[in-house]
Amino acid sequence: MDDAPLLAALADDLDLAFEGLVRARQDRVYSIALRILGDPTEAEDAAQDAFIRAYRSLTGWEPSRIRELRLDAWLATIVVNVARTRIRKRAAASRESLTFLDELDHPAAAATETPHERLARTEVRRTWAVRLLGLPERYRAPVVLRHVDGLGYDDIAIALDRPEGTVKAQVHRGLALLRAMIDSDRRGEPGAGVDVGPGGGPSTTVALAHLQEASS
Repeated sequence: MDDAPLLAALADDLDLAFEGLVRARQDRVYSIALRILGDPTEAEDAAQDAFIRAYRSLTGWEPSRIRELRLDAWLATIVVNVARTRIRKRAAASRESLTFLDELDHPAAAATETPHERLARTEVRRTWAVRLLGLPERYRAPVVLRHVDGLGYDDIAIALDRPEGTVKAQVHRGLALLRAMIDSDRRGEPGAGVDVGPGGGPSTTVALAHLQEASS
């Protein structure tokens, strides 16, 4: 995506152009917050907070700095930080909970998809959303940004303020933990609707693609 026209508009007239930024990126920001927080209502609040912080930051920037902004990495930085703050407050208040992702209960079905196939797709998405929430946050955020949001490793490194090599290692480790969850689930509940990769092994890439599709 070419962000230059949007950035130029923001640099020229922030108040006039900011609504366009929200429209262009609101689904993406909400999706990141949702995968990290696991609660649709809390994710909506986090997304709103992220855009408020973004606006406040931009009001103090020179136009030249706005035009050079790496927009997706910058917004990811903000929403991840907002989500982390909310997680810390949640833990401090002893209100840890795991919420199924409501909108995954009603995914868009293809015209030729049967009710059984739609139910199966819904269960896969729900299962993978819960598994993502089961990852430690230091792995969850990199996996979400890479495999759900689709950011490159260089942008994730900027968003998380971590070396690119660390980000790659954490994505790799996060996927390994997800595969371990699959193995555990399969031992406990055979045939639980988990995607299976070549040779009978679970395919995390295919499963995460379900989440990416549901978020788009």
